[in-house]
Amino acid sequence: MSNEGLRKPLFVPAGLPILLRDIVHERTGIFFESDRCDLLLEKLEPLARQRDCRSFLDYYYILKYNDNGVEDWIQVAEALSVQETYFCREVSQIKLLVDVLIPQWFRRHSIPFRIWSAACASGEEPYSIVMALLEAGLAEHPIEIYASDASPSALEKAQAGVYREKAFRQTPPGLREKYFIPTDGGWRISEAIAKRVKFQRANLLATEEFSSLARSNAVFCRNVFIYFSAHAIRQTLAAFASRMPVNSHLFVGAAESLLKLTGDFELREISETFVYVRI
Repeated sequence: MSNEGLRKPLFVPAGLPILLRDIVHERTGIFFESDRCDLLLEKLEPLARQRDCRSFLDYYYILKYNDNGVEDWIQVAEALSVQETYFCREVSQIKLLVDVLIPQWFRRHSIPFRIWSAACASGEEPYSIVMALLEAGLAEHPIEIYASDASPSALEKAQAGVYREKAFRQTPPGLREKYFIPTDGGWRISEAIAKRVKFQRANLLATEEFSSLARSNAVFCRNVFIYFSAHAIRQTLAAFASRMPVNSHLFVGAAESLLKLTGDFELREISETFVYVRI
């Protein structure tokens, strides 16, 4: 039997799971119901052991009081990140962007149109946007595309740009052959696509990390709020709204509703697709 199998679970003082749950919620927005705190402890235990903690209380003190705890919180975000995504997900929203919103913008403006993929995971979303722009003949327009995630490993995958078969399950025929190169372990995004996206790390509960990114004409923050509490959603939306220009557009996942959570965005149907507009 391995030493890993012989190790006893870390000691969990009474009430500590709720304290850990609450500080994780405060710093990341991710909320675990009381009956899922065991899952939270399971995800955090390897991090606590790396810090030579003898109990979860030791680890809680590190997260709460360590003045140099930035790296610890990056690791927490890493442990809790959900990186399941694929190319051309909820493609009707991307079509609205490239077929309607961007052409409207350049009929009235000559300054760049700015797009932010606010939780890009392994990069499929921003790269899907670039492919759609190229397919729509918009490549020569001044369009800036930024992408961020709280997980360093997700960003490494995005910048490496190598994807396996599962990532292409909704990709229209021909796009993979057109914009990807076969390589060991899968398909690599072409340089023409990769160079259009600027990546950086940002936690959506740390306003200072995304302040400049949110000053965008279109923000994609899809399938993120399903993991947030209502309080964290309101906090994030308020930060977005204070920076996004009036009449800019916020795209969220099909299963996410912001109704009753914000008065700064109005849900509108444009070309048979729903999007939130900064009012």
